Amino acid sequence: MMSPKELLYIQDALGHAQHMEKKCRECASQLSNEDLKQLVEKIANKQKMIFDQFYQLLNQ
Repeated sequence: MMSPKELLYIQDALGHAQHMEKKCRECASQLSNEDLKQLVEKIANKQKMIFDQFYQLLNQ
């Protein structure tokens, strides 16, 4: 069983991953340089993957 403080850390980590993904997608949509846009979209996808993997780990 996790302590309330540990649960808050997990909630923060998941929230940060979601926030980073959202901000990267917003930034990518405003970029005109295709190479830079693809890089930022790749970072957003990585953040989504981190969130999904962490969430799956918690549900095991």
